[in-house]
Amino acid sequence: MTNPTRHSVIDSIENRYSPYRFSSEPVPQELLAQCFEAASWAASSYNEQPWRFLLAGRENATEFERMLGCLLEANQDWAKNAGALVLTAFRSKFTQNEKPNRVALHDLGQAVAHFALQATKLGLQVHQMAGVNLSQVRTEYQIPDPFEPATAFAIGFPAQAAPESETEKQYANREQSARKRNPISEQLYQGKWGNSVQWG
Repeated sequence: MTNPTRHSVIDSIENRYSPYRFSSEPVPQELLAQCFEAASWAASSYNEQPWRFLLAGRENATEFERMLGCLLEANQDWAKNAGALVLTAFRSKFTQNEKPNRVALHDLGQAVAHFALQATKLGLQVHQMAGVNLSQVRTEYQIPDPFEPATAFAIGFPAQAAPESETEKQYANREQSARKRNPISEQLYQGKWGNSVQWG
C-alpha cells in the first residue's frame, strides 16, 4: 500500500500507513533496536530528549497482556495481534533547571515519527494511538513526576492473509480505503495568516 503523494518524498513516507491487521509474528529484537535507535536521533529542544518508551513484545504473554490492558477497549480489539506494543511518556521539565518544557510533547512526536519511518523501511508498520488509560499507565508502571504518560503504538508485520471474520473484513476495508491529505495550500501560509502558498 502506498500513499498518493503530490510531491516526491522518501519511500518510508510514501509507504507508511496505520494497519489494523497485524501478523501475530513477534518483532525481532534487532529490528526493534534499529527503530528505537532512529527514535533516539530525533531533534529536541536543548537536546533534552524528553521521550521515554515502555515496550512489551508478544513473546512475553504476561507483559503483553498487561500493556494491552492499558489501551482503551476499541484499540485492544485489533492491537492484540501486533508483534509488540509500546507506551510513550515525556519529561515535562528540563533536567538542567526543572523549568517547564513546553515542547516536550512535540519532541516526543518527532521521536515516534522517526521510529515509524524506520519501521516502514524495515517492512514493519506502526499504528499510533491516543486511546490510552493514562492514569492506569501511571499506576501500572509507576511513572514518576515530572514524567507524563502520553500515547501508545502497536508495531508489527502487516497481516498478509485474507480477512476471514466480519471484523477483520471491516479492518481490511479501513486499511484499503483511499488515503487523503489536505492540500498544502490549506496548511502553509506566507506573508500573513490565511495567505496560502499555492504549490498544489
